[in-house]
Amino acid sequence: MNTVAGVGAALLSALLFALAAVAQQTSAAADPHDRGLRMLARLVRDPRWLAGSLGDTAAFAMQAVALGFGSLLLVQPLIVTQLVFALPLAASWAGRRPSRRELAWAAVLVVALVLFVTVGEPTAGVDRAGLTAWAPTGSVLLVLFAACLVAARSTTGTARALLLAAATGIAYGVVAALTLGVVDTLSDGITTVLTSWETSALVVAVVGGTLLQQAAFQAGALGASLPAVVVGEPVVAAVVGVTVLDERLSTGGAGWALVAVLVAVLVVATIALARASAGAGTESSGRRAP
Repeated sequence: MNTVAGVGAALLSALLFALAAVAQQTSAAADPHDRGLRMLARLVRDPRWLAGSLGDTAAFAMQAVALGFGSLLLVQPLIVTQLVFALPLAASWAGRRPSRRELAWAAVLVVALVLFVTVGEPTAGVDRAGLTAWAPTGSVLLVLFAACLVAARSTTGTARALLLAAATGIAYGVVAALTLGVVDTLSDGITTVLTSWETSALVVAVVGGTLLQQAAFQAGALGASLPAVVVGEPVVAAVVGVTVLDERLSTGGAGWALVAVLVAVLVVATIALARASAGAGTESSGRRAP
């Protein structure tokens, strides 16, 4: 495991994800009434959304590079730093500055992330696991995923954006874990890559996650959806890493207690940041209104 290379590639991936998210969110939110295939048909004709999709592709590629150098427990939490890049960009696009509350909660997220990586000292496990190993964790994640989608159908605005973003985070967390397996099959040749179950599952998770993310972007401001995606993804990836891929945190009893607290802080800060961003966006719209 090359920690320095993994961290560098993960941070570059985070920057690319941030740029892509801003481009895609501004495009998806242009018409809040589109749904499903109608929304997708509109987006694929929008140069701004297509540019964001290219950025997403480059970001996923850098994420795969990072996972080639480091474990899920090291790389995925670093993806949270895209908030540091994305929130100022989104605020600038909306013609305002990030509010103090947004900056404060974003800082809490980043500090909690740094402490998680420092205290936990993640170590690598295996790159691939069979379907039997995936079954227990995968079943729980599938139930949570479905629950988010069902709840989102009966809500609107920020709540809908949060729920769809949470489902996206679950999908992308699984994508990260499956990417490890696909990268591992590259040494066995292209035939193995194309016929492995990980590749098929990866395609489904990427497509589903992408569609859900656009729906989340459409439902609310970037600050209402992106935090849930970027925090949910590493949390899910970490759970899969520990329960399926045998990754470990090099910490004792007290360290585990601190890790649990940090995860709770990440969740609380994500919700608070979404509310702060939604409030700031409303105030900004009010000031611009005639």
